[in-house]
Amino acid sequence: MGLKLKDLVIREKTKLESFSNKVIAIDAYNAIYQFLASIRGPDGMQLTDSEGRITSHLSGLLYRNINFLSLGIKPVWVFDGKPPSLKTAEIERRRQIKRDATVKYEKAIAAGDMEGARKYAQQTTSMKDGMVEESKHLLEYFGIPYVDAPSEGEATAAHLTNTGQAYASASQDFDSILLGAKRLIRNFTNSGRRKIPNRNTYIEIEPEIIETKKTLESLQITKEQLVDIGILIGTDFNPDGFERVGPKTALKMIKQHSRLEDIPQIQEQLHKIDYDQIRKIFLEPNVAEVDEIIFEKVDYEGITNYLVKERSFSGDRIQSSLTRLKKAIEKKSQNLDQWF
Repeated sequence: MGLKLKDLVIREKTKLESFSNKVIAIDAYNAIYQFLASIRGPDGMQLTDSEGRITSHLSGLLYRNINFLSLGIKPVWVFDGKPPSLKTAEIERRRQIKRDATVKYEKAIAAGDMEGARKYAQQTTSMKDGMVEESKHLLEYFGIPYVDAPSEGEATAAHLTNTGQAYASASQDFDSILLGAKRLIRNFTNSGRRKIPNRNTYIEIEPEIIETKKTLESLQITKEQLVDIGILIGTDFNPDGFERVGPKTALKMIKQHSRLEDIPQIQEQLHKIDYDQIRKIFLEPNVAEVDEIIFEKVDYEGITNYLVKERSFSGDRIQSSLTRLKKAIEKKSQNLDQWF
């Protein structure tokens, strides 16, 4: 679902280049879903190899990581573990959306509506068996570290910003702020030129950074109160939120009454949800403790063999992309040597 905090947080436009030499903890599932949804053929179908196995996620990981490493960015990919039991309703809601979209996709194909087919195909996106391991396999060839979270990946990504092991977490979801991230970067893995659906128009998507401290100071609330605002609006753990309560109304309620238990007009609805447990998920998240983050050298031959020989990628394209990466890394190394 994604938390609807857009109207409240302070978002600042930035450039990928500004994160050079910084460790960024990426919500892996969030980014890979983006790749699976957007990297498709004209009919909306995902890219596949010679054996019919989906490769859209590998394509996204390949080109994004080449871009990050070329800019000197140090990505750490954090993978989800077991979701909290309170997320069951949201997971089922998403499954139903996919089932409905599948029916609409088939109807669009039958009607020859390729634009509609592509739109509905994107809504059917899901992680298939093996995709996580395939993604980790490719990251290992890049020498890029990854972390297996015990529960929500974005919680561990946020935790890494608080231990000083990462400068920021990267996700499209604002939940990272409630989970305690010092900084959240949106549009980190999907920045660039994008086509607007159903229109022959393109826009440039730029990364934006949100500093939690700035937002809290601007709103004049505490982190705990921001979590209560999130619960009022609706989270993955209470998807429906509260009736007729949007971001601005939620802020007004919390500033007037301080906490959920003291807002008189919501008490009947409040008793229907486990708000204490939802608070605990955000304020005391189940995270992985990481001793050290280690980046290894890029295994160019390993990447080539895996993608070209095993997954049917174009040898010329892979060679060209890896050559660009190699030159960028060598140039940065030479520039660094000049300082000594």
